[in-house]
Amino acid sequence: MARRPTPPGTPERTGLGHVADLVRAAVPPLHPAGLPFVAAPLAVAVVGGRRRWLRRTGFAAAAACAAFFRHPHRVPPNRANVVVAPADGEVALVDSAVPPAELNLGDAPLPRVSIFLSVLDVHVQRTPVSGTVRTIAYQRGQFRSADLPEASSVNERNSMVIETASGQLVTVVQIAGLLARRIVCDAKVGDGLSIGETYGLIRFGSRVDTYFPAGTQLLAEPGQRTIGAETVLAELLT
Repeated sequence: MARRPTPPGTPERTGLGHVADLVRAAVPPLHPAGLPFVAAPLAVAVVGGRRRWLRRTGFAAAAACAAFFRHPHRVPPNRANVVVAPADGEVALVDSAVPPAELNLGDAPLPRVSIFLSVLDVHVQRTPVSGTVRTIAYQRGQFRSADLPEASSVNERNSMVIETASGQLVTVVQIAGLLARRIVCDAKVGDGLSIGETYGLIRFGSRVDTYFPAGTQLLAEPGQRTIGAETVLAELLT
């Protein structure tokens, strides 16, 4: 996994460690997948150093890529049975829908929250609950705008089913968008994931759907802004 969240109750560091934490909070680190995208324009800026326009273009492109691939620190809530947002963005849909067919979860609609990520949002995905990865399925498809309702069923996507310690299944689906052409999922079947842990990335505009067990009371509202790993989308029934 690229990065684990800080467990609730972790004591604050002091001295140089505290200073490092302050810098990290102000300047989020870079997700490893973004290194080539930052290094390439930096190299252009260095090689073309005598040409002001080329140097400025290279540095500007590197800064833009660094901002897109930023990987900020997050702390998940210290509450039992909650499901957190898997991504930063805006809640586009709060409804019920049939999970992706390739997961073989049946044809009964389940509660769903869809989060749309613009190119300005953080694009790493976080685990919505703690549990074990039971299924991962990749489905090729189209690249329609991710804010359209039909994007969930026709766009290219990667789906992951997580089983909690109590046996409940939560499904999270990474969906490519109009500009997104690459879905990264670092998790594997059998992995044990912690709530809020980074598990993947979608490049350049996308959408993330979360499906909940039947009867789950959703707490999100359309138009709400979410913070990945921190915003509570629902509370699982016990």
